[in-house]
Amino acid sequence: MLTIAVTGATGAQGGATTRALIAAGHRVRALTRQPDAPAADALRRLGAEVCRADFDDRGSLDAALAGADSLFAVTTPFGTDTATEVRQGVSLVDAAAGAGVGHIVFTSAAHADRATGVPHYDSKYAIEQHLQASGVPWTVIAPAAFMDNYTSGWTLDGLREGAFAWPMPAHVPLTLIPACDIGAFAALALQRRDEFVGRRIDIASDELTAAGMAEVLAAAAGRPIVHREVPLAHVRDFSDDLAAMFEYFTTRGLTVDTAALRRDFPEVGWHTFADWAVGQDWAALLAAAPAPAHH
Repeated sequence: MLTIAVTGATGAQGGATTRALIAAGHRVRALTRQPDAPAADALRRLGAEVCRADFDDRGSLDAALAGADSLFAVTTPFGTDTATEVRQGVSLVDAAAGAGVGHIVFTSAAHADRATGVPHYDSKYAIEQHLQASGVPWTVIAPAAFMDNYTSGWTLDGLREGAFAWPMPAHVPLTLIPACDIGAFAALALQRRDEFVGRRIDIASDELTAAGMAEVLAAAAGRPIVHREVPLAHVRDFSDDLAAMFEYFTTRGLTVDTAALRRDFPEVGWHTFADWAVGQDWAALLAAAPAPAHH
């Protein structure tokens, strides 16, 4: 039984990793800035120990990592910026090295090591490089596009109107993965340290075109949904970073060998996009957003 510290434990990847590790019988120390939040209570109910940790407070990281065998590390630029993401990631790696953690599994992004020019890929690669120089045994898992993003934000707004509004042409393929598969793969790497140390692995569970995704979503939701290509200029108005990412997806492509992953790591129980889509509560998701209350 290992004691594994998990950052981002209230988020999608950290939460999935926490659940997979607890199911496998390990002790999870969930690191969060908000130990009093409802999401932290949910982790306690699962059996995790919740520790307050702030990436910008080295003392809190040192305390939270003391005595941990391993660390699952996730960083995000969203809500901050990529310079902050790199600073926080470097601080986390340094704290883990100082605490004598025996293995760090860092979750990056597929192709982040290929000079993509996508800001939030380049920031993750900078952290990868620091990790590899840290002296701590490391593994990098690098997920493709998140299926889970299709149940929120502007994608969901479009689906409510019968459109899969997506900034890619209809017939360009994209590799995808749900958070549960990232968590299962991370847990595998953490439990089989000797097999995974020193490896960087791009991971995805399915590959579909935008038109294909629209078909799967329509079938799962039980209503007509058609792909509508959103111009990159619209995305750029919102975020240069995301526009650069979709441009990369369209021009160079986010290739991942999904067949090899299924062959080599069947324990993960890889989910296709259809598997994932069928598991969502589309009736609730697609119900019109609540009207503003009138006073």
